[in-house]
Amino acid sequence: MPGGEPAPRFAHPHRVMLGLYFGAFLGMLSETSMNIAIPDLMDEFAVSSGTAQWMVVGYMLAIGIVLPCVGFLLKWVRAKTLVLFALACFLVGAIVCAFATTFPVLLAGRIVQGVSTGIVLPTLYAAIMHVFPPAKIGAANGVAGLVVMFAPVVGPTVAGTLIGAVSWRAIFVLFAVIAAVALACTALFFVTPIERTRPAVDMLSILASALGFGCLVAGVSLVSDMGFSSAVVGLLVVGVVVLAFYAHRQLTIATPLLDLRALGIAAFRTPAVMVSCSFACTLAFMYLVPQELQRGLGLSSTVAGLLMLPGGIVNALCTLGAGRLFDRHGARRLVWIGVAMTAVGGALFFAIGTGSPVALFLAAHIIVMVGIPFIQQSTQSAALKALPMHMAADGSTILNTMQQVCGAVSTAVATCLLGLGQTAYTAGGGTNPAQGFVDGSRFGYLFGLALIAVVLVLSFALKERAHEPEMTPVEVGAAEAKPKDLAA
Repeated sequence: MPGGEPAPRFAHPHRVMLGLYFGAFLGMLSETSMNIAIPDLMDEFAVSSGTAQWMVVGYMLAIGIVLPCVGFLLKWVRAKTLVLFALACFLVGAIVCAFATTFPVLLAGRIVQGVSTGIVLPTLYAAIMHVFPPAKIGAANGVAGLVVMFAPVVGPTVAGTLIGAVSWRAIFVLFAVIAAVALACTALFFVTPIERTRPAVDMLSILASALGFGCLVAGVSLVSDMGFSSAVVGLLVVGVVVLAFYAHRQLTIATPLLDLRALGIAAFRTPAVMVSCSFACTLAFMYLVPQELQRGLGLSSTVAGLLMLPGGIVNALCTLGAGRLFDRHGARRLVWIGVAMTAVGGALFFAIGTGSPVALFLAAHIIVMVGIPFIQQSTQSAALKALPMHMAADGSTILNTMQQVCGAVSTAVATCLLGLGQTAYTAGGGTNPAQGFVDGSRFGYLFGLALIAVVLVLSFALKERAHEPEMTPVEVGAAEAKPKDLAA
């Protein structure tokens, strides 16, 4: 802690984090459950698929703009105030969406929800670094990963059930209920000793961050729908140029908006790239697999969703276990296990054809879903643990921003490769659309495996940090937290 004081240890750290757990779950649930509602939204508001897709793109865009600023905000605003504001935004956004009578109003509510998620996700991991002792950082990140990864498991199923039983508006009612619970838990329990240093505000950096990340995320998100049109290329070029200026400015001014010097620490930079690659691989597979089950194997959307459930549950459980194993064994060995499992599962995906038994898909999916958490949780924990405490908020923001951008790029690349594979099949004289989709999916799976190969190469440069700062026990209750002990 600043001034050489020992960092506090909370008597009930998971209770302290409960509101953030609900908030992170809500953000990922919202991000992964909306695709299934798009056809209903098109019918309700008489809009095209491209317009309706902005329910996803707008959400990601808001996250991409807000994320890079969170580390700076945590240096100015009390963490509890910021989290309460974010969750209140989600609650308001959900209510607006639930009662929206026009598509622009619906989209506005959705963008407000994206702002909330962009604040909550990096704050979750920054708070973990302050609330839990260093020896339990891995296990704590495992719990956070379990919460975050469980949302994609249940999101499509819950959304589909609510649409079938009530309407798409019921999804936003559910979001509002969870947001209210998260607000209550945060108000009652959340305290964290994140120091507020109140650095100077650089408006040029704020504008460059919003423009650069906004254009980049929007550009890569629209590639799958618009291709490399002049508008998309323009967005990408502007995004890259502005971000280059932004990065140079952060490294040269006295009080940067986001302390990119963290990327100069090899023990942080290497696992940060590794976790981004594994996250990108996960999104590529999650994008391709359900479509291949429906369009390649001819299964219904309901059956496809049910078939993905076992792998999702296994992934959530392994995420929790991988965090605990990191505390005992470090990152490198876990990464090797994860790479081996993901490579085996990915190879099995290549063996899937239009007439393959369901058991082959289940085996491939479950093996991949076992491997990914060993990579992702261990590298994320190693990256955050490598930073000094005063850089925890910036490090968490950098990690989340990298994952968000890499995830958007990965989905766009997987979409392009899918189309390329289908075109190659047709050009070769193929006439079976199902087989064409299977062939196209294999192009995307190859991309995912290439990302895992990058992780393997980087694992040999992975450095483990052995030093752990002294911790002293502090009994903290929601009503007992004193300003002199905690900058809540």
